[in-house]
Amino acid sequence: MQEQDIYGKYGEYLPRILEDLSQRIQAANQQVKRETGHKLFEHFSARVKDADSMLEKCQRKHLTPSPEAALRQIRDAIGIRIVCGFIDDIYQTIELLRELDGCQIILEKDYIETAKPNGYRSYHLILEVETPYEDCQGRIPGRYFAEIQLRTIAMDSWASLEHQLKYKQEIKDSKRIVRELKRCADELASCDVTMQTIRNLIRESE
Repeated sequence: MQEQDIYGKYGEYLPRILEDLSQRIQAANQQVKRETGHKLFEHFSARVKDADSMLEKCQRKHLTPSPEAALRQIRDAIGIRIVCGFIDDIYQTIELLRELDGCQIILEKDYIETAKPNGYRSYHLILEVETPYEDCQGRIPGRYFAEIQLRTIAMDSWASLEHQLKYKQEIKDSKRIVRELKRCADELASCDVTMQTIRNLIRESE
């Protein structure tokens, strides 16, 4: 299968699904801000994984490249990252996602409560979205998946820098770098907890 065919005819639907889902999530955030005076997240980014990257991922996972593999077996063709100011806002945003019409959270991984060994913290979930478009199993309305990652600003900064450093070649003393990255992740996590505590104290005083 050619790279440009990895999504088949369904590829044209992905940007539309992403745009609709993005608008709904951001509208819900604005509604929360109108009701409470505080928005749930600071930054929002979204993308459709390009065909080359999806083809490489299929091959890496030893899957025969096809729309079925790209859209059902691998579930991050649509990706959204939400960056919140505080830890509590992450969990409130997740509850907001649970309440979206036509959407169902089918998988959750909480790397905030239980960080990865390298110090990585984030909340990952897979959202199944009902759409007006045919899916690769021939269903109308079709169902597509979106992977959503939620982080605080500190978690996002650490993950971005760690990603850059991970792909540097011929790093000297890599074990020390891994230790320092883990220490930095733990310190940032402590700051997140402290900032949440300060926010809670301010709210209680109000």
